[in-house]
Amino acid sequence: MAREYTAKSIEVLSGLDPVKKRPGMYTETSRPNHLALEVIDNSIDEALGGFATKIEVALKKDGSLSVEDDGRGMPVDIHPDEGIPAVELIFTRLHAGAKFSNEDYKFSGGLHGVGVSVVNALSQYLEAEIKRDGKKYSITFQDSEKKSELKQIDKVGQKNTGTKVTFLADPQYFDNPKISVSQLTAALKAKAVLSPGLKISFLDENTGNSETWCFVEGLASYLASSNIGGEVVPADPFEGEYLSEDGGLTWALQWVQGIADPISESYVNLIPTSQGGTHVNGTRSGLTEALKEFCEFRNLIPRGVKLTADDIWLNCSSIISAKVKDPQFTGQTKERLSSKEFTNISSQIIKDSFSLWLNQHTEEGETIAEICIANAQARQKSNKKVDRKKIISGPALPGKLTDCTTDDPEKGELFLVEGESAGGSAKRARDRNFQAILPLKGKIMNTWEVDVTEVLASQEVNNIAIALGVEPGSNNLDGLRYGKVCILADADSDGLHIATLLCALFLKHFRPLVEAGRVYVSMPPLYRIDQGKDVHYALDDPEKDKLVDELQKKNKRTKIEVQRFKGLGEMNASQLRETTMLPGARRLVQLTVKNGDKSSQMVDMLLSKKRSQDRKEWLEDKGNLANV
Repeated sequence: MAREYTAKSIEVLSGLDPVKKRPGMYTETSRPNHLALEVIDNSIDEALGGFATKIEVALKKDGSLSVEDDGRGMPVDIHPDEGIPAVELIFTRLHAGAKFSNEDYKFSGGLHGVGVSVVNALSQYLEAEIKRDGKKYSITFQDSEKKSELKQIDKVGQKNTGTKVTFLADPQYFDNPKISVSQLTAALKAKAVLSPGLKISFLDENTGNSETWCFVEGLASYLASSNIGGEVVPADPFEGEYLSEDGGLTWALQWVQGIADPISESYVNLIPTSQGGTHVNGTRSGLTEALKEFCEFRNLIPRGVKLTADDIWLNCSSIISAKVKDPQFTGQTKERLSSKEFTNISSQIIKDSFSLWLNQHTEEGETIAEICIANAQARQKSNKKVDRKKIISGPALPGKLTDCTTDDPEKGELFLVEGESAGGSAKRARDRNFQAILPLKGKIMNTWEVDVTEVLASQEVNNIAIALGVEPGSNNLDGLRYGKVCILADADSDGLHIATLLCALFLKHFRPLVEAGRVYVSMPPLYRIDQGKDVHYALDDPEKDKLVDELQKKNKRTKIEVQRFKGLGEMNASQLRETTMLPGARRLVQLTVKNGDKSSQMVDMLLSKKRSQDRKEWLEDKGNLANV
C-alpha cells in the first residue's frame, strides 16, 4: 500500500542540517574555494567599512585555510535574545548576521546571513580567534558542532583587534577537497586591485610560496597590464569613479583587438559576479547610448547600419566594480546581481561620463566608433548569409539556429533539442566547431499522415528543413548541411513521445537521411548517482537500480545519493556535455531501416488516426510489457 501522506510526512530541518543535506544550494561543491571566499569576504567587508587595512591568508599543510584581518573582531558578548555568544551564533545559525541592515556595514556582500555558517557546516574542523577589548578569545567546532566554549586565551593591546578563522573542508561534500591555489590567488589579487591601499597576503605552506598585493593605482593599471600584446583604444583606459551615500560605480574600459579573450570582470562590493547582472547591463546600455549620440552628431554611421550593445561590447575589455547598499543576488554563490534599480543608476553614470570623455578625446572616440561599426556590419552580413558553404540565395536560416563554424558538412552535427531551456544548456555544452543547436518549441505535429506538400505548414518542420538544407520528400541530399542529425529530448515519457514524433518525421518525409544512416537519437541520462566523489549516470530505472546495487556492494560505508533529472534544462552545461554531447562519452542510437523492415508498419500502427482499433488491441495484448 502507498504510504499515507499526513503531517508526519513533513520534515523540518534545523540548525545546519539544510546545508549538509543540500550543500549545492548554498555553495559551489566542485572545490572548497567558495568556502574560502565566504570567510575572506567577511574580512573584505571590514575593509570596505574602513575598519581593516590588511588580510592574511594561509594554506596549511593539512589542507586547512586560515584568514586573518585587523578589523574590529567578531562580537563576543551574549546575544540578548538567543542567550549565547554572538560569535557562536554566527557560526551555528543560518540567517544570523550583522548585514541585513546598513547600520554596521554600509556596503557588504554577505546579505544572506549564511556565509560562515555554511563554512562551519561543511568543515571537519573550524576555529575562530577574536581580538578585541584588549583580550584574545577562541572557540572551536568539530563536524559543525561546538567542540569548546568561547574562552579568553590571552591578553592583547587595546588597539590590537581582528578575527582569524581557520577551517578544514569536509571531503564528503566536494568533488575535490583541495582548494585551488590558482583560483584563490587570482581572487585575492582581484580583491586587492578593487581595494586600493588594502594589503592582502597569501602563504602556501606546502610550497613555501608567498605573495602580497597592495595596489594604489587601482583598476586602470590592472586592466592595461592585462591587455598587453593587443591593439588597444584608448592607450590609457577610460576610467572613472562615482560614489554617493547610496552606492556607486568604479570602472576601467579599453577596446581591444588582437587578443582572443580580453579580460572582462565585474564585481559587487568586491564579490566577483561571473555572470554579470544589472550593473553590467547598465554599463552596456550607457556605453551604447553615449556612443550612438557621438556617432550621430558626427554622421559616422553608414546608411543601413544599426549599432547594438553587442557591437559595442564585443571588443570591450572591462573591469566594473559596483558598490550597492542593499544588493540582491541570484543564488547564494552571488554570481549575478539582480537589483533592478541599479540598471538605471549604472547606465546614467556611464552615459554621462563616457559622453564627456568622447567629446574630450574625439580622435580615440572615432577609432572606437570604427571598431563598433565594423562589428555591426559583420553582424548584419552574417545574418544575411544563408549557408556556410553552398547556398547563395534562398530562405534565411531559422533565427533560433545556433550554427557551427566548420565548412565541412560531413563533420557537422545538428542537434534538434526539445525546449528553449534545454536549447540554452545545449548551446553552452556544445563544441561550436562542429555542433549546431536548433531548439524546438514543444511537441511537433504528428506528420505521419500529412502530405509532403503540406508538411512545411508546420513552422517547426519548416525550420528543420531549412536548417538541414533538404526539402521534405526529396531524394537529393546535395544541399545537406550536416553529416549527422541528433534528436535530443528529455529522458522521461514526454521526451520519448517527442523523439518518436521526430523519428516519424524523418522516416516519412526525410527517408533518404535515415537510409544513409545520418539520423540518431541521443540518450540523455534520467538519473545522476553520487557516492562520495564518484559520479555516475543511468539512462533509466533498471540501469539505475543495477548501478546502485553494484556501488553498495563495493562500498557500503559511503552514502549514495540519487538525483532524477526533470529535463535537459535541469542539467548544467558540463553534465550535458559529458553525458550526451561529447563524442566518445555520449550514447547515440542510430535510426536505421533495413530491407523487409516492418518499422514503418509499427509507426503507422502507433501514429495513424485510422489505426485506433489496432492500437487498442495492441495495447491490450502488449500492455503488460510496458515498464511504467
